[in-house]
This record gives sequence, C-alpha cells and structure tokens, in this order.
Amino acid sequence: MPDGAGPHTAEIRRSGNVEARSLGLEGPLLLSVRRFADSRGAFIETYSRRDFAAIGIPDEFVQDNQSLSVAVGTVRGLHFQLRPRAQGKLVRVLRGQVLDVAVDLRAASPSFGRHVTVDLSAENRLMLWVPPGFAHGFVTRAPETEIAYKVTALYAPDCDRSLAWNDPALGIDWGVAAADATLSDKDHRAPLLADLGPAF
Repeated sequence: MPDGAGPHTAEIRRSGNVEARSLGLEGPLLLSVRRFADSRGAFIETYSRRDFAAIGIPDEFVQDNQSLSVAVGTVRGLHFQLRPRAQGKLVRVLRGQVLDVAVDLRAASPSFGRHVTVDLSAENRLMLWVPPGFAHGFVTRAPETEIAYKVTALYAPDCDRSLAWNDPALGIDWGVAAADATLSDKDHRAPLLADLGPAF
C-alpha cells in the first residue's frame, strides 16, 4: 500500500501495451508497459499518446528532462510549479532505483497534504504519473541513478516552488536520515507545508 494513502481498492485501467493502477489518492497512477523480448534483447513502448489518453492521462507533454544522482540518499524535491505553469510529470528510472513521492497540494482536495510513495527502478520498469497540483520528489536507493520524466508545461522559474522534503506534517518515510541526505541549497531552504500558503 502506498504510504500515506490509507486503505483502498486499486483501480486498474488498460489500453494497448500500458496498464495503470490507482494509488489511493485521486490523480497519481502507477504505470507498467509491456516488454517485448527476443534473441536480440528487448523493446518497450514507453509512451503512446493514444493509450495514455485512454487510461486517463490526456495531457500533452512539452518537455523531456533527465537527471543523474551520483550518491545513494540523494533527495530531489519536493518540487512543483504554480499555475498557470503547473506541471504534470511522467517519471521513470533509466538506471538505478528511487523511492518516488507525490504530495497532494490541491487545497480543495480531500487528500490535501497526503502522499503516495512507490519504488521505481530500471529493473521493474514502472512509471509514476504525477498530475498537476502535486509536489514531486524522490530519494535514490542506488548509486549513479538516472531518471527521465516528461512534463506537461515548460520550466518557468517564476512559478517554480519547493516544499520541505522532511516536513514532519507530511509523515513521509524516505528511508534516509536528514543528516545523511544529499540535497541542493534550494531544497535545504524549502518551506514547511504550514508556511507554504495556497498553491493550487
């Protein structure tokens, strides 16, 4: 069960080569795609606009990002962009492993302040859909971890915001102590949820 999500019955949606599983909060989806293997190796269709729209991800992606985190225990997040540049993110791991986190920041949502966590790795080939209105972050669980993610809005520095990754009010079990985590200066300075103000 995703941390912070509470008990639920997962809804499963399928279209073409993709399967989506709900995670207990309205919006985020855990995705798996069919892998085709033969004597040469393997092939995966990581994105199909038609199939993703059919499972509830109709957004147009406008930018692809990729990051490399060298050390285990590297935390990136929790990040989001305000309207009108709010971003949906489709996240997958190319190499290594992460604990991926999405926090609901939608003020009118019954799950405001709650979160889901999932393990994403190059081996399990799962993806997480993080809708607009959620803060997103991850912690690396393997060295030299690379992730790739598609976003639905271009990067906008004036709308870029952070939320404190280790805010006790969020109750996220990152699996790493604050003293052992590697963070950017921006993430060290991120405000608590109580100090954030309305975001969505």
